[in-house]
Amino acid sequence: MRRPYQVLFLCTGNSARSIFAEAILGRLGAGRFAAHSAGSHPKGAIHPETLVVLEEHGHDATGLRSKSWDEFARSGAPLLDFVFTVCDDAAGEVCPVWPGQPITAHWGVPDPAAYEGPPAEQRWEFRRTYQLLERRIELFTALSFESLDRLALQTRLREIGKS
Repeated sequence: MRRPYQVLFLCTGNSARSIFAEAILGRLGAGRFAAHSAGSHPKGAIHPETLVVLEEHGHDATGLRSKSWDEFARSGAPLLDFVFTVCDDAAGEVCPVWPGQPITAHWGVPDPAAYEGPPAEQRWEFRRTYQLLERRIELFTALSFESLDRLALQTRLREIGKS
């Protein structure tokens, strides 16, 4: 049996988007994927609204934490198969670039933590972000990795990022 695919979700603060993705893949891909998240400039804490949305969807947030992507460049870090950036380049964020051989794709999502408006609207932004990432991860986990070559897989992952 093949080892689980190691997947890293990257964003800037690692307090909302990449945390959502880690939790979602952790559930949808249990046994087949090992999910991780990190940030280029981690906030050091998960945004409180992220935790609310995770709880609403039945996720256990135990073990989730805001951390630097440097942890995955160290000796002994998991050998990554996939790296997804979920930062929103349209908002002018700087997305980290991951060196090495994992298959990469950009799945840009606006940062709900950066939303400036009434609290009810911000809560809606967090829920919308969760749903968008959940749909993309559903499509990702449904792929037949064994029947796709690296180029075809890369193309499919980029298409998912545009959905």
